[in-house]
Amino acid sequence: MAIKISAKKFEALVVQALEELPEFFQDRLQNIEVLITDWPTEEELEAAEIGPDELLLGLYQGIPLTERTSDYGPVLPDTITLYRGCIAEVCGTPAEIVTEVRQTIKHEIAHYFGLSDERLKELGAY
Repeated sequence: MAIKISAKKFEALVVQALEELPEFFQDRLQNIEVLITDWPTEEELEAAEIGPDELLLGLYQGIPLTERTSDYGPVLPDTITLYRGCIAEVCGTPAEIVTEVRQTIKHEIAHYFGLSDERLKELGAY
């Protein structure tokens, strides 16, 4: 059963998770916007290659730093989207939501820095 968490409380957890990132990472987050929505769209599920029995907790969309070239110019910001409903669905306690928000933020920021899911698994990130 999903834990209920208000949009305001969830947003505060996201802000807190971002503020807790080491300064090294905070200083390098440029042209990126963090969004919160309840559930992913069909297009987002397809982009993330998520099956019908899986939940998408977060999604990075953009050009990773490792792929940006010298002609990377004025473009719309990359986005990291966190899905409040999905995160609440996989968590059994408020403390688990706090942990999952932190983990999801770190995971999606790793994609921004150019790390793939496969590389994150190799590193033992999950």
